[in-house]
Amino acid sequence: MRFCRARSVLLLALVTALVAVAPAVASEQHPTLSEMEAEIMCPVCHEPLEMSDSAAAKRIEAYIAVRIEAGDTKSEIKRKLVAQFGPQILANAPDRAAWTLPLLGAGVALVVLGLAAWRWRRRGDPPAEPLDPELDARVDEALARYDA
Repeated sequence: MRFCRARSVLLLALVTALVAVAPAVASEQHPTLSEMEAEIMCPVCHEPLEMSDSAAAKRIEAYIAVRIEAGDTKSEIKRKLVAQFGPQILANAPDRAAWTLPLLGAGVALVVLGLAAWRWRRRGDPPAEPLDPELDARVDEALARYDA
């Protein structure tokens, strides 16, 4: 019974992880301009595009809109912008870190949770300590009085 419960909890965790990853994959394949504006910096004022009103920011937004219409993925658009402006154009860490750190954290959490559950299950009840012989005799006498 315990094995079945552990397997169902593991299956639930796996399904939850897969459901959480699906929107990220969709965002990579079909980015929106508003998503990209938050992830790209203006090279002039060094603010995210969504907060910048500079002419350079407007040109970059127009370029991103054209690339989205052309069917480019988020990574392709970022790669082209980095080639033109350098890595400082990106507002956040590289995509590899954005994917690996949460997955690594979830993996570590699952391992720690599994080890804790394994230790908790193995712990069981502590062994019973034998009674002092004198105390045992007194308990037997008291019980004999109530039985009579």
